Amino acid sequence: MSIIAIVCFFILAFMGMPLSFALGMASLIVLVLADFEMVVLAQRMMYAVDNFPLMAIPLFILAGEIMVKAEMMERLVSFSNSLVGRVHGGLAHVTILSGMILAAVSGAAVACASALGSALIPSLQKHYPKAYSSAVIAAAANLGPIIPPSNAMIVYALMAGSSVSVGALFIAGLIPGLILTVGFMAIASYISWKRGYVLSGEPVSFPNVWYHFKRAGLIISMPIVVVGGIVGGVFTATEGAAIAVMYALIIGFGVTRKITLSDLPRVLFRSAVTASMVGALIAFAATITFVFTIDMVPMKLSQLIQAFTQDPMVFLVLVMVLLVLVGMVLESNAAYIMLVPIFAPIALTYGLDPLWFGFLFMFNLVIGMMTPPVGVLFFVMSGVTGERIERIIAESWGYVAFQFAVLVLCVIFPSLVTWLPRQMGF
Repeated sequence: MSIIAIVCFFILAFMGMPLSFALGMASLIVLVLADFEMVVLAQRMMYAVDNFPLMAIPLFILAGEIMVKAEMMERLVSFSNSLVGRVHGGLAHVTILSGMILAAVSGAAVACASALGSALIPSLQKHYPKAYSSAVIAAAANLGPIIPPSNAMIVYALMAGSSVSVGALFIAGLIPGLILTVGFMAIASYISWKRGYVLSGEPVSFPNVWYHFKRAGLIISMPIVVVGGIVGGVFTATEGAAIAVMYALIIGFGVTRKITLSDLPRVLFRSAVTASMVGALIAFAATITFVFTIDMVPMKLSQLIQAFTQDPMVFLVLVMVLLVLVGMVLESNAAYIMLVPIFAPIALTYGLDPLWFGFLFMFNLVIGMMTPPVGVLFFVMSGVTGERIERIIAESWGYVAFQFAVLVLCVIFPSLVTWLPRQMGF
């Protein structure tokens, strides 16, 4: 049955059907052929989304939408600009720093890309080609799932069960996220210097930095409060997401004063649309997972891999290579739902640290958001800027290559991932 489901899914996906519905239709076809009661399909879908931790995802999405509507991005960008000064690639640096700060609130790459695009594209296009501007924003947005809080980490922890916690994954992303941020800025400087892009921005001065810090201080403190509370055990990830929403509303109504009650229906609607896309993927992908479970795919695959190799590192490399290929053709949320229940238990049998394996798994699929042909961020930026996707891809290879380099470093040096969470008691 699993083979039939996989073949049906790829046929429907290549025909242009949305991935969530392709997953659902593939499951439906298999269950009809196997003469299952159709109520099973509805039960599996309902069971998949009827989960308290998953509520964090729509709430973090809503917090990000409120930030955009309340024009908090303007203050973040101004603060980032005051820190960067007049250097090669200054506006690109501002974009990357703003992406890092926004990542610590929204938790999703697509939301970061939309917010950064609307706020920064007009300024970027004055100094850089449209394709390069889009590539920089895509790279900055891809920090969203790495720097906590992260919707991807929430989904992974949910699918992996009790072997790894959301808080531990959040902390695991801090060091790699900072390495990515610094590396992206170095790449931007090199490209700007090599191509002779004009310098922009004002020289760094403490009074200017202090002024913009005071304007953006409450916004910058939001991720500290939310992530600190989650990691410190003060509240759960879902409660932290709800606090992020309230925090954003307070700033929007009382500090920036750029949001009104009449704006809330539109903000809620946009958040609901985005969240429903994630929810549909999770629900339909769970039906495929059910089919795999009936066929005992996890057990059979575990036996096959262990017959091939007993070396944990060989297994890890095989999984990483597979995920690179999966990331090229499959949306990341669907991949988590389908593959985490299969590979996470096998990783435990090999004695791999579940936190280390979980972060590598998640990071690999996050990079897939910038690898063609299904590079979601390329499609988002093409929609925002109107630039052709192939041109954005051509400008993105340096950033994609650096992400893979950091992934390899995390494989070779596990402490980059595990040291900080272990120091904090995870």
